[in-house]
Amino acid sequence: MTDTGLPVGGSPLQQRLAAAAVELFYRQGAIVTSVRQITEACGLTPGALYNHFESKDELLYTVVRDIHLRLESVLTAAVGAVAGDPVAELSAIVRVYVARHSDHRETARVANREFPLLTGAHYDEVVAIRRRLRDTVVDVLLAGQKKQVFDLVGGDDRTAAVLTALPILDMCVHISEWFHEHRPLSHAELEARYVGLALRMAGARTH
Repeated sequence: MTDTGLPVGGSPLQQRLAAAAVELFYRQGAIVTSVRQITEACGLTPGALYNHFESKDELLYTVVRDIHLRLESVLTAAVGAVAGDPVAELSAIVRVYVARHSDHRETARVANREFPLLTGAHYDEVVAIRRRLRDTVVDVLLAGQKKQVFDLVGGDDRTAAVLTALPILDMCVHISEWFHEHRPLSHAELEARYVGLALRMAGARTH
């Protein structure tokens, strides 16, 4: 199945509502998007949404959560495929992030821009996923420092690793804000350059 970057859980109608919501949230933001707009995009009446979601807020939460979980799943598989080699692991992480934020700009921007609108347990759950994603990078950097294949700025402790992981992830996430198909770089070239940047930021000794 082709990976569209869209949430894939739930019934076919829930998937249609989620896809319509992502498109509208991407274009105009979740705050101004109405239930009527979402259901009309699916050829449904406004009441139809409430047969599948308690509210627009629950739909937003479901969409944002599932996009994050999909990223985590892809990332975990990519890192696992090269486990034990910190340089290869960091390279795999960056390739996943670049691909998700250039190939799936709509879902990436919705997930990163709209998650602060979540509240309570829904917000906490998404923040926990984001923290796990960051910690995956931190753990790889620390492993590389221990194996002396990375030379982190600021020392060899967790703080130094966090302060390296954050800008690596931020530069990848912001690809969704500017990249489009007419840019001079292809997706493969973009991945290669960002991998090179990340390895330099980690102080890779051999790459």
